Amino acid sequence: MAPAFLQSLSPLLDLASYHIIIYGTLLGTELYQSFVMTKVCYNALPMSAFTTLQKRVFPVYFRGQTLLLVLTALTHPPYGPVSLATSLWDLIPLAFGGAMAALNLIVWGPRAQTAMIERIHQETKDGRKYNDPEAISDEMKARNKAFSKAHAMSIHINLMTIAATMWYGFRLSSRFQMVEG
Repeated sequence: MAPAFLQSLSPLLDLASYHIIIYGTLLGTELYQSFVMTKVCYNALPMSAFTTLQKRVFPVYFRGQTLLLVLTALTHPPYGPVSLATSLWDLIPLAFGGAMAALNLIVWGPRAQTAMIERIHQETKDGRKYNDPEAISDEMKARNKAFSKAHAMSIHINLMTIAATMWYGFRLSSRFQMVEG
């Protein structure tokens, strides 16, 4: 039997402890950024400030989301990736979520950001806002369409990532054993 001091350190040596903290950070970050901060910033900031903030926040968010999904997979209890490989129903949501997060990191996030910046430059060229009630130029219509497509894809992929994260969370919680006392 190990001394009490070493037994008290066992949670620090157990992947499960890190796994639940990393998973909780992942889900919390996804929900807070997607449903709280974006809405608050959109309502509170002028459009130019909101745009400047978003083009800096979302690349960091997509990197963090992807990294946290990888860390969640790497800390899958009890033996990390070896354990995950033997549990197809845990592997599927994490792999799907990771693939979706990577798509936003590598493809749709950058496309949305580029389209947003191009739209801002077109506003400067045209001398009017992208949503000006007066007639907008054909170039602006094309910029609006490109941004709408990339932004919609990024939003939907982010929602699929969140759904996969929650699916995995239900799988994870089904293994919890509640002990009284």
